[in-house]
Amino acid sequence: MKKSLIAAIVLASASFGSSAVMAQTVVGNSPQELNLIDNSAFFGDTFEADNEGNTFADRFTFTIDGDMGMNLDAIISSISRTADVGLDITGLALYGEDDTLITNGTSLQSGAIDVWSITANNLAAGDYYLRVSGNLVSDAGASFGGAVMLAPVPEPETYGMMLGGLGVLGFLARRRKAKQA
Repeated sequence: MKKSLIAAIVLASASFGSSAVMAQTVVGNSPQELNLIDNSAFFGDTFEADNEGNTFADRFTFTIDGDMGMNLDAIISSISRTADVGLDITGLALYGEDDTLITNGTSLQSGAIDVWSITANNLAAGDYYLRVSGNLVSDAGASFGGAVMLAPVPEPETYGMMLGGLGVLGFLARRRKAKQA
């Protein structure tokens, strides 16, 4: 009898916990289109007070045009006085067309200051989005911000010219050294 009573209490506690999780609301201003100026942009979101326990999953969309591949580098951060105030960033990811995951970001620091970065190489022309996710850990207002930069992938001819130039410099240095000897 005692065992079944304990099992009933455990089951009831678990169901109360799961209903609290289901009561979470996803907040945020999403999707937002990135205004790329010279292949770079700032982005972020701000959350009003009284959102403790809610989650967010913001999308920041952008398009890559042209035939040349692009490398992407981005960083995001949030800051608060302590880890139990504001928000907690739990993920950063890059997605392509048809919601295809390309790569996940890396957490560099967590706590009162959250910092995440992400890199991707040789992205083809198309539509993409960065997804920043997390949860609000207090009733205080909170925000996060970041920057993204796209850089063209050097073409093979560029590497060939660079190697050729280094070869010429090496030849001239060797010739000068031989002449001095």
